[in-house]
Amino acid sequence: MKKLEGAVAVVTGATRGAGRGIARALGGAGATVIVTGRSTREAGATEGLPGTVEEAAEDVTSRGGRGVGVRCDHTDDAEVTALFERVRRDHGRLDLLVNNAWGGYEQYDPAEFKLPFWEQPTAKRWQGMFVAGVRAQLLASQRAAPILIAQRRGLIVSTIFWDEGKYLGNLFYDVAKAAIARMVSGMARELRPHGVAAVALSCGFMRTERVLAANLPDYSGTESPEYDGRAVAALAAEPRILERTGEVLYTGQLARDYGFVDVDGSQPPVFRLPD
Repeated sequence: MKKLEGAVAVVTGATRGAGRGIARALGGAGATVIVTGRSTREAGATEGLPGTVEEAAEDVTSRGGRGVGVRCDHTDDAEVTALFERVRRDHGRLDLLVNNAWGGYEQYDPAEFKLPFWEQPTAKRWQGMFVAGVRAQLLASQRAAPILIAQRRGLIVSTIFWDEGKYLGNLFYDVAKAAIARMVSGMARELRPHGVAAVALSCGFMRTERVLAANLPDYSGTESPEYDGRAVAALAAEPRILERTGEVLYTGQLARDYGFVDVDGSQPPVFRLPD
């Protein structure tokens, strides 16, 4: 069913992983999806991982929507401003922004990630998690908000990992994710009078290209990137979304609320960290 036919969405960080899965699901619901990222066919992919904005846009179109690939470095204010000026000029509207750009996993080293905070590489962590993470999501939201407010409707979704305030194992990571959750709460408060909602969406352990490249011994209990996408599509089609504004939502719970399943027909539950 084309529940989002006629809708226009921007999905940041959509060349691979959760962003690409979200873009695919929105395409399947009939939306026009502007997918962004730094990886392009001409310039090559970041960190040698598969995926480009052109391929992500083609995925959207193949699913029945309309995909538009735009190269954008979300740490660059001018490029982000130009992105949303292009959305306004070419499409005349915006119904959904999905903040998925996140640099916190680049140059990932599992052993280094587990070090105590006083041994963490400060500059690397700050750039990846706060500049290319928290700030990138805030900047995109700032540029999208005037378009959404003018329509008096719309939705901002920020992807996150969260487990009801449990410590996430790395101080930089924990503070960055908490900052996004708090940012969503504040944005929701200020946007609600204008008819615009903002939520955070927490997924589970996802089979992204980066995770699959790690060749883990066991992928049981994992989710496909499109499971998160189906959650976003359900939220974007929800006429009473303002009732959920400001909340941290979980893909596993939304699957039960809206009755969708993962690509393999399973319905993974909410991912929980061990106590």
